[in-house]
Amino acid sequence: MNNHGPGAGRTPVTKAKDSKGTSLKLFTLLKQYKVSLFIVILFAIGSTIFTIIGPKILGNITTEIFNGLMLKISGTGSIDFDKINGIIITLVLLYLVSLLFSFLQGFIMSNVSAKISYRLRTDLIEKINRLPMKFFDTKTHGEVLSRITNDVDTLTQSLNQSITQIIASIATLVGIFIMMISINIPMAIVVLLIVPFCMMVLGMVIKKSQAYFVSQQALLGDMNGHVEEIYGGHDIVKAFNGEEKAGVRFNEINHDLYHSAWKSQFLSTMMHPIMGFIGNLSYVVVSIFGSYMVIKDKIVVGDILSFTQYSRTFMQQISQLSQIMNMVQQTLAASERVFEFLAEPEEVDTTKKKLPVSTIKGNIDFDHVHFGYNEDHIIINDFSAKVKSGAKVAIVGPTGAGKSTMIKLLMRFYDVNSGSIKVDGHDIRDFDRQELRSLFGMVLQDTWLFSGTIADNIRYGKLDATLDEVKEACKTASVDHFIKTLPDGYDMLINEDADNISGGQKQLLTIARVILADPKILILDEATSSVDTRTELLIQEAMDKLMEGRTSFIIAHRLSTIKNADLIIVMNEGDIVETGNHEALLAKDGFYAKLYNSQFAV
Repeated sequence: MNNHGPGAGRTPVTKAKDSKGTSLKLFTLLKQYKVSLFIVILFAIGSTIFTIIGPKILGNITTEIFNGLMLKISGTGSIDFDKINGIIITLVLLYLVSLLFSFLQGFIMSNVSAKISYRLRTDLIEKINRLPMKFFDTKTHGEVLSRITNDVDTLTQSLNQSITQIIASIATLVGIFIMMISINIPMAIVVLLIVPFCMMVLGMVIKKSQAYFVSQQALLGDMNGHVEEIYGGHDIVKAFNGEEKAGVRFNEINHDLYHSAWKSQFLSTMMHPIMGFIGNLSYVVVSIFGSYMVIKDKIVVGDILSFTQYSRTFMQQISQLSQIMNMVQQTLAASERVFEFLAEPEEVDTTKKKLPVSTIKGNIDFDHVHFGYNEDHIIINDFSAKVKSGAKVAIVGPTGAGKSTMIKLLMRFYDVNSGSIKVDGHDIRDFDRQELRSLFGMVLQDTWLFSGTIADNIRYGKLDATLDEVKEACKTASVDHFIKTLPDGYDMLINEDADNISGGQKQLLTIARVILADPKILILDEATSSVDTRTELLIQEAMDKLMEGRTSFIIAHRLSTIKNADLIIVMNEGDIVETGNHEALLAKDGFYAKLYNSQFAV
């Protein structure tokens, strides 16, 4: 990621879709650091100027030595070593000043890049918190994370290098050309005539290698995906004897990657010898033409030495600029992805009243609710139901029926198209989203634990809870005894995958977290669907304690667990097809009855 362009031999250039618009946004971002950038430009130009003057002064040393030798041979004088020593001291001082300027501009630019990286990541994280749930339903986790990690890294690192190198290269090219003209105009024109040939060769190599770099990156992505997939499900591969098939696929990708990689690397490494050849060609031209000029007494010997160094540096800077242009393309491409993310439509706060939630009891009223993720396809049609505080509401139906949609509407991850959902008689759209969500506690099928101690994971439900409160919640969830058997008890560290804890124990910990949070309304999303019977009984017992006195919404596949629900909402293919309690729905002998009886069919 840190190497740029074919010349660097690694990362292919991805062009931005709107280079002009992205450049303007990037310029606006950089304007906030204009003082620092102005200083960087001054130091970069200063460093370049002192470096450029060096060869000219070095040429003066050669001229002094040559003239002194001529005088000594003719017997009219000798080499003036005092003058040469003075020139050498001047040269060393110039190079030291150039080094100091380079150090200062590098230090300031690195600081600016770090600040930009810090600010962008902060903006991106804050942006994530303001984005609607609809955005995350259409993006993969990896795609979102890549904006915060890879794209910001590419942007800031490329920016850090490209700004200083562009300034230095342009200043060097201009400065060198001025110095060459100051020495001898005809020779400067000769060197300049080599430039078109140089650019043509560079363009051909870059164009040829670019296709291989793109192919290499695509195949590298295929390989990473294949390896991650195979080792992520290694037990399944082993169980079905799929090692050979996985190996064959890996070898196919690896073979194609090998061919793209060696061709791209070969072409990129060829740039240096090609540029070296062109540089040597310029030396030959400069030497032959310079010798002719010396004979004609139109130039001194030391100037030929200076000219050859200037010519070499001139060609190197042209090569450098071509690589920098690739780097700029990378910067723009990464910037565009970051700016696109920051420009995503945010969750609009339409709340006007912002009612308090402290007095809410948990009465919920679905009043002629219509909703569809797409306005052209409504999946909940004119649903009405009243749920009293403390009631148990079960939402059932086959996989993909739309059960989770109801929960998303309750928590305002999405707003209804028409109708309303009311809590204690107040439309949920009149509450602040965050305050509304504080009313809910969720126990999901997929447990979520983060890296930290068990106590910290449970305390996530109430960050200021004492250890005694944490322990009391764990006792209610029937998980306290298990925690005490662990080596460090409540201080035991677990990783984000919690590999050292079983699925059922993870679920009990998440229930303890919700108990500690003490919400008014509960959402239980198939919390017992992936555990053994004994653990299911423990979880069910913990959930029964949790549901006491709270309005509860239970999403369940096992219909035997929701027979005592006050209201059962039956969904199929996105529509609510039946509502009622267990007995009433069985008496109807409709969809619910068929669903229920099918689970007990022999």
